[in-house]
Amino acid sequence: MSDRFEISANEAGLIRLFQIDLPADEIEGFSGDLHNLQMALGTKWLNADYVEVFAVSDLKGLGLAGYMTEGLGVATTDLAAERSRLDAMQGHVLVVLSKAFDEVEQTLIPKAPLRWVGTYAEEAANITFEPLPDESAQGVAPAKDKKAPSQAAVQGKVATLVLIFLALFVWVLIKIAG
Repeated sequence: MSDRFEISANEAGLIRLFQIDLPADEIEGFSGDLHNLQMALGTKWLNADYVEVFAVSDLKGLGLAGYMTEGLGVATTDLAAERSRLDAMQGHVLVVLSKAFDEVEQTLIPKAPLRWVGTYAEEAANITFEPLPDESAQGVAPAKDKKAPSQAAVQGKVATLVLIFLALFVWVLIKIAG
């Protein structure tokens, strides 16, 4: 396999999908050991919390494309051209989310039994800013008036400066006398 994937330290929101070309009775032994997954992906670091291995047949009624959109947040339009190919897949797949790399810059060089299927982006959240419903919540908050320092604060600053001056004066007198 000649696929190489450069993972940047700030990668986020990508989903890599791999077909696992192993008999069903060998899947548990392969996927149950993080070291096996790292070796097959050709990666130096992998957080197992963001890696999934499952049989495509477990997605009855939903299909792999449905799982990608409903479960992983890939936009339906991004999968439109591949929907039939994804739903026709059989066997086991490996799903690797960007978070699996824990912001560690590295190069993935997948090898057998993995076969890269595709890389997909999570759909960005559709954020809208609706006006606040209550009229009192509208407008700009009034700026706070900056209060002048109190008489006591001014007197305290003056007293501090006087004490510093006196201390310097006494020190100079001691140096001259000494």
